[in-house]
Amino acid sequence: MGAQQVLETIKEKNVQFVDFRFTDLAGRSHHITLPAEQVDEDTFVNGVAFDGSSIPGFRGIEESDMVMMPDPETSYIDPFTEHPTLIVTCNIYTPDGERYDRDPRSIAQKAEEYLKSTGIGTAAYFAPESEFFIFDDVRFTSGMNKSFYEVDSEEGFWNTGRTEEGGNLGFKVRVKGGYVPVQPVDSQQDIRSEMVRLMQETGLKVERHHHEVATAGQGEINFRFDTLTKTADNLMKYKYIIHNTARQYGKVATFMPKPLFGDNGSGMHVHQSIFNGETPLFYEKGAYANLSELALNYIGGILFHAPALIALTNPSTNSFKRLVPGYEAPVNLVFSKGNRSAAIRIPVAAVTPKGCRIEFRTPDSTANPYLAFAAMLLAGLDGIKRKIDPRALGYGPLDKNIYELSDEEKREIRSVPGSLDEALGALEADHEFLTAGGVFTEGFIENYIAFKRAEAKDVAIRTHPHEYSLYFDC
Repeated sequence: MGAQQVLETIKEKNVQFVDFRFTDLAGRSHHITLPAEQVDEDTFVNGVAFDGSSIPGFRGIEESDMVMMPDPETSYIDPFTEHPTLIVTCNIYTPDGERYDRDPRSIAQKAEEYLKSTGIGTAAYFAPESEFFIFDDVRFTSGMNKSFYEVDSEEGFWNTGRTEEGGNLGFKVRVKGGYVPVQPVDSQQDIRSEMVRLMQETGLKVERHHHEVATAGQGEINFRFDTLTKTADNLMKYKYIIHNTARQYGKVATFMPKPLFGDNGSGMHVHQSIFNGETPLFYEKGAYANLSELALNYIGGILFHAPALIALTNPSTNSFKRLVPGYEAPVNLVFSKGNRSAAIRIPVAAVTPKGCRIEFRTPDSTANPYLAFAAMLLAGLDGIKRKIDPRALGYGPLDKNIYELSDEEKREIRSVPGSLDEALGALEADHEFLTAGGVFTEGFIENYIAFKRAEAKDVAIRTHPHEYSLYFDC
């Protein structure tokens, strides 16, 4: 869809407002809305101005002027606004007309351009499985003299004895007992179906939805794979629809990796493959899991660079509350076919040559998808260029239940970093693979590390509520 088609859509759909959006460093959306009568062909040539200094991690106040350049192919009708509104995703440019090197979407596009320049393939395809919780009530505060959080859900197993319901209706989801039960245990069938309907209405191709393992409303909706930047665009749309549909139902959705203690967290398993034209490059019939040597090298690159990569794919302090053994969390840097306790799983059920792919299970949805997908691709391409063999480096394949291995066997398996600060240190030491083709710049990486270190420090120095139960009587 070009600019002219967008303008025609505005007339045909009686659109009253056009909402121009971009994604910040942390992966959150921002928008500026124009009356439709103010939008013309020049808008798509000159862009929409905004103050970059007011966006955390973007620009200093002395160079605050920035420009959103609309991408007409991303447009869709907002299903939530009272007044008909068209949403358009933008890239960020400087006033001089240069791509802004801290714009996550531009980084994703440069990663795709770099793939083509290598001659390895023409397109990288991504498909994230982004899990989430739907709660009925969320309360939290973090102040000088108090700090707490409390979430509640009618599905929560802790509510089996609650009387406030006016007669407890039972059918709560047991801890670790939420994987695909039917109604009435799964009380969120209709809300997820409404989410799917709206996703389809806005152009997403949804494959399925279901309740996930944890109690208290954990769910998952899967949409169809696409190229790198388009998939990141789709994930931003996906999260927008989930957040706002939950709100319409009087509930709240979160993609926080570990909102509950003692049950499964929410991950974002990322399926990925490379094609050259119509030819899938990851498939080789009869090999281990039908994987080509190129695919194995791609796996080698991701596992080799994983400690640094995780600073971008799991970029929150809360990410590392999920990345602990025992909760199906893939903390072990090995690959395996069908094994969900490995960092990289190779799906083998009902897989065709074109469907042959790898699944990196470590990431979560606090990741900025443009940065995370680009970083994964660059790590994999580095593995292909350097012919990194994961088997030679002890990364598998490992087809055993890792959690049942002996302590001696476990010691031989490399694990993910144990904290965000550790991951940022790994990124500081190992980021040359990200700068290939100028996709990420040194300046961007330095700024990103500083931005995230400040966040980690803020969490580290705050008193934790659990410390009162441990130390108050000392």
